[in-house]
Amino acid sequence: MKNVMGILNLQEDNGFIRELAERRSVELVPFAGRYRLVDFALSSIVNSGIINVGVMLPSNPRSLLDHLRSGKDWDLARRHDGLFYMPSVSADPSRKGTLKNFYYNLDFFEHHSQKYVLLANGSFVYNMDYDELLRFHQNTGADITLVYHTVSGQQEGESVVLETAENGLVEDISVKKNVYDGEKVSMGIVLIEKRIFIEMVRYSYEHGGEDLRMDTFVKRAGDYTIYAYEHDGYVAHVDSTASYYKASMDILQPEVWEELFMGKNAISTKVKDAVPVQYKETADVKNSLLANGCIVRGKVENSILFRGVTVGKDVTIKNSIIMQKCDIQDGALVENVICDKNVVITKEKWLKGAPNYPLIVKKNVVI
Repeated sequence: MKNVMGILNLQEDNGFIRELAERRSVELVPFAGRYRLVDFALSSIVNSGIINVGVMLPSNPRSLLDHLRSGKDWDLARRHDGLFYMPSVSADPSRKGTLKNFYYNLDFFEHHSQKYVLLANGSFVYNMDYDELLRFHQNTGADITLVYHTVSGQQEGESVVLETAENGLVEDISVKKNVYDGEKVSMGIVLIEKRIFIEMVRYSYEHGGEDLRMDTFVKRAGDYTIYAYEHDGYVAHVDSTASYYKASMDILQPEVWEELFMGKNAISTKVKDAVPVQYKETADVKNSLLANGCIVRGKVENSILFRGVTVGKDVTIKNSIIMQKCDIQDGALVENVICDKNVVITKEKWLKGAPNYPLIVKKNVVI
């Protein structure tokens, strides 16, 4: 995979997850106790042997830069290749959309020797080896290969849906507001030869295009041979508060946790040293995920606690997500709730959301 460069496009719309992404990009939303959403795509890229990775920065990049830094935690702090940042550009202010930023960063692609570009975004949760994808792409002779997963049940939110022949050849690409059981939905992962990618970006932008996905891959699909490759493992697209909550509850299932975190390819993240969880005599924890540094004196059930959370005596936490350094004080009840970082729930307070629509408490709030 050394002839492939990885590109993370982190310029996604946060309109449907605004409560959690108000001060951070969607890809930097905390997940699974100690990770960020971007860790899954980036770890899959690195675990596949790709050592040249470019990151298209979001409009508010501070938290992303603090998280990724030099890329050392992903073994990307290298003398040659490694991790590169591509900033948003201010040129041509009349043009909006993601395509402009790729157009003005084309020199990054032209100056590197890799033959292929693997383009991914950071809002999907999965663990994937891209080596098989590259072999599929080469064996089919495709110009472009799109990675998809098959939906089980109903999935809300805008999605790119593929229709394919039996051999994987893409016959139609459409954008739908809602998708249903059995439909093939793009995961935002594209493998393409670099020269074709450069030509597509340049042509689309110079002919008035604005959106990378729509104006290159969707509108110009008929100009290229496109194949689809199925990822048959666990996939969650976090593009709304409801999908974030569902994906978080999914990882409490042992089979999902084992697939994502216990296989040969680890999901890496920014390292933070902390003491192990302290379970006091009154603690009662069932089917929950607790990160380092937590101190638990109450009851925790079907919940996820991030680093440094304190749970007081006679506290009950159910079906909830409690982010870093929250303090749930004695006698409080928290059910179907998402608490962002540094929230304090004072003594005897009760917070309860609906089972499928959790109550969200914003960062640094005291209740």
